[in-house]
Amino acid sequence: MSLQFINVPTASSQPPAGLIVTLHGWGANAEDVASLLPYINLPDYQFVLPNAPYPYPYSPIGRAWYDLRAENMYEGLAESRQLLTDFLQSLESSTGVPLSRTILSGFSQGGAMTLDVGSKLPLGGLVVMSGYLHPEAVTAAKGTISPTLITHGRVDEVVPLQAAWKAREALESLGVAVEYHEFDMGHEIDPQTLEVLRNFIVNTSR
Repeated sequence: MSLQFINVPTASSQPPAGLIVTLHGWGANAEDVASLLPYINLPDYQFVLPNAPYPYPYSPIGRAWYDLRAENMYEGLAESRQLLTDFLQSLESSTGVPLSRTILSGFSQGGAMTLDVGSKLPLGGLVVMSGYLHPEAVTAAKGTISPTLITHGRVDEVVPLQAAWKAREALESLGVAVEYHEFDMGHEIDPQTLEVLRNFIVNTSR
């Protein structure tokens, strides 16, 4: 089993300034993420947008990193964690961009995967949008966790704002450099989120 993905090269023929891997949320897919790229305005970066490995139970085009239904909660997480780790490590040789210049980002369930897998790899930075912490996800992290951006909506009806506070506290207690923003929005990615993401990536890759 390996992850299918969309690869979006830089706008020029120059080698990429860095690699941005973005993980979609539960029930979305890589095409949904690709539709946001024009608004991010980072033409010097290469984007890699993987599809989660599992079918989404409520729609034929949606994908899932693991099950979130109560009776099967977290089923598939261990497999997705390994697949994503292997995938990120393989990108280093296939793209020529080292992990230290790779940003792992994700929305909702993809944000939770970003925190879980990204905390154990020497990446350039992590971006968690409307995400949450898996149980024990960062306590098992060894070494130092990359600088992390957390954004969340104050009126998020899917992942409560408290999940962002909890993630921030857990990371800060480990000495991680956390940039934190909350906005007057629901469970979504809006223009101000993308602007903060863009600034974080530009500042982190200097």
